[in-house]
Amino acid sequence: MEFLGDDWPMQSLHVALIGYGNAGRIFHAPLISGVPGLHLVSISSSKPDAVLADWPEVQVVVTPQAAFDDPAIDLVVIATGNESHFPLARQALLAGKHVVVDKPCTVTLAQTTELLQLAQSVGKVLTVFQNRRFDADFLALRQVISSGELGRIVHFESHFDRYRPVVPDRWREQDLPGSGLWFDLGSHLVDQALQLFGMPQDLSLDTAVQRDGAQVNDYFHAQLRYPQTYPGLRVVLHASALVPAVGPRFVVHGTRGSFVKYGLDGQEDALKAGARPQLDALQNWGKDDQVGTLTIYHQAWTQTSAAPDCAGNYLQYYAGLRDFLRGQTEAPPVTPNQVAQAMQLLTLGEQSAREGRFVPVPVAVPL
Repeated sequence: MEFLGDDWPMQSLHVALIGYGNAGRIFHAPLISGVPGLHLVSISSSKPDAVLADWPEVQVVVTPQAAFDDPAIDLVVIATGNESHFPLARQALLAGKHVVVDKPCTVTLAQTTELLQLAQSVGKVLTVFQNRRFDADFLALRQVISSGELGRIVHFESHFDRYRPVVPDRWREQDLPGSGLWFDLGSHLVDQALQLFGMPQDLSLDTAVQRDGAQVNDYFHAQLRYPQTYPGLRVVLHASALVPAVGPRFVVHGTRGSFVKYGLDGQEDALKAGARPQLDALQNWGKDDQVGTLTIYHQAWTQTSAAPDCAGNYLQYYAGLRDFLRGQTEAPPVTPNQVAQAMQLLTLGEQSAREGRFVPVPVAVPL
């Protein structure tokens, strides 16, 4: 991997953002600008007025290639439609840039594998933005599972349900490669499951189109099985756009206790409202107003208590990438192997949904 030299800690990493839709506007631009050592230099968008209204000091370039050709740019962040991820990331890598792609990496495992191999050959990093690793509830959940309080985990449910009965007019809802809820919210849930339990032995996926006027899946229910590494464990990943009464976000059962968590921390809502968090002045950023509940079973009685109260922090993704490019850490926040594993499970899920069966997961991910 090519780093930026011994004097890099005294310099800022120059970043170009490709795309200024919801992902670029709500998440990437504010988070990049909030991390010391990162400098958002340019944004490629067909709507320069919208960009300059929010970021008057940023250069607007009409085409992504203009950002790729800029020798001052060190890192390119791609926040465009899923189908465009592969060609844009490929162009950026060939131009000698490090690349962050908004999830999912691409729309096929073959495309992701090709990009990862290209990144390795040119000595650059290709990684995927997985901000949900830094949700307050997920950080608390990891702490609880690691503590062993629940005993051996036998059941894990991760729900990302919403009530959005009207289908919005956007590319994610159109019949395009990589569209639909499985590649959208499923990318988050798959990545979190991999962080907790690693690769399953097999998986099944059921998808449906439930809303009036919907073109792509707006419901999925996946099950991952781990008979060798976690005997008896069943992992359920579920999301729907038609849930008026939203249930728990996480439900975890172990041989000695349970963890139940409702709701999300306030990071996404704050960013949607225009917040611009700063890594060195977070204060109450990422606070979770609905802390999870622990129920621990003892021999003759049951103890119920609040789960750990962790603060979420999406800025840590970009801070971690900054530190990796400085040579201060051994790996980026989302490693090439993790990128490939998530893409493999998303692809196998599509196969399972088509064939209506559990699909085995290969032991090795092709890189």
